[in-house]
Amino acid sequence: MTQTHFFIQDEASMLAFGQQLACLSHSPMVIFLSGELGAGKTTLVRGLLQGFGHHGNVKSPTYTIVEPYEFAQQQNDVKQVFHFDLYRLNDPQELEALGLRDYLNVDAVCIFEWPERGKHLLPQADLACHIEYAMPGRTLMFSAQSPHGEQVLQALASSEETE
Repeated sequence: MTQTHFFIQDEASMLAFGQQLACLSHSPMVIFLSGELGAGKTTLVRGLLQGFGHHGNVKSPTYTIVEPYEFAQQQNDVKQVFHFDLYRLNDPQELEALGLRDYLNVDAVCIFEWPERGKHLLPQADLACHIEYAMPGRTLMFSAQSPHGEQVLQALASSEETE
């Protein structure tokens, strides 16, 4: 399991990093994002979605739990992204009622904020990212948890070294 970290200076850098991550990702993929409130999880998702070709608003699905995105023009064969925010989940079993298995059976990228609230019902992540405050920016600590995650993380690390 490869681990690495990246320092992100500001919101624009977080968006750019998310776009870069999107360019290296393909379906199916599961990404976990953890960190304190306001650490930048949704900002990273916004960058990912922009990298996949989304041009509209990106809202945190705190109350709806999941927000679907579909793409006519596909980046790396990504046709759909499901953005989950499990912060308000009272019981992991609520994911069953939500139809989690249906989302996971689609060839899509599934991004989970607050994955620890989904306990053992979530699949293994390809990439897990923990975001911490590192004033004035953020530190993103990634761990690859699958061969696909390893490839993406190695490519990310290589591209950061060349910048």
